[in-house]
Amino acid sequence: MSAAAAWQDVECGAYSADLEAWERLAAASEGPMLELGSGTGRVCLHLARRGHDVWTVDEDADLVAATELRARAEELPVHALQGDIRDLQVDRGFGLVIAPMHVIQMLGGPAERSVALGGVTAHLRAGGRFAAAIVDGMPEDLEAGSPPLPDVREIDGWMYSSLPVDFATDNGRLDLRRVRQAVSPDGDLSESEHIDSLWLLGSDELEVEAELAGMRRVDRILVPPADGYVGSTIVVTERP
Repeated sequence: MSAAAAWQDVECGAYSADLEAWERLAAASEGPMLELGSGTGRVCLHLARRGHDVWTVDEDADLVAATELRARAEELPVHALQGDIRDLQVDRGFGLVIAPMHVIQMLGGPAERSVALGGVTAHLRAGGRFAAAIVDGMPEDLEAGSPPLPDVREIDGWMYSSLPVDFATDNGRLDLRRVRQAVSPDGDLSESEHIDSLWLLGSDELEVEAELAGMRRVDRILVPPADGYVGSTIVVTERP
């Protein structure tokens, strides 16, 4: 397994608070669905196990390879593609497009989101829905409560630990700094820093941007904070 796939599993693989919401959205749609920024397959594999035909797009080749390997091992209907979600090129239409884990906020500001949302609209069938999970505004979860515990996982004899240590806001962006430690099977320790950046975004703002891209607002689904992860809002829009 690549380092990128390992860290994705460590930092995101245990999160499950949103899965019920994606299940309900998938159950209400018809035909194949598309996941944006699928990582190592946390959501798409879960939905494929429930009988959904899922296509995925992620720009990291190592993460796409990990998803493909896991889908093949379970003989699941997952079709993993490498690509930039700001330049979607999947030769089919979908009844549902989803963007879990704040993917839409990792793209950049309004200009980058506008391009991505236009691509989403072009890939939705009439009546198809787009659902994007966002951290709605500035999360209070980061400023309250007990200090976070590290995300820890053993993979192929390696022990990985990722600890959120602080956050900062800068020019409309939220930067979360993590300290990553990896211990090899021989006991060698390596340490590095990693920063996850999210552009601050509210549900109202995203709905307006989606309307400009040709969609209409439908619903909001609240996902409460759980297991050290901040809460989120899934904004649901629809192509008329």
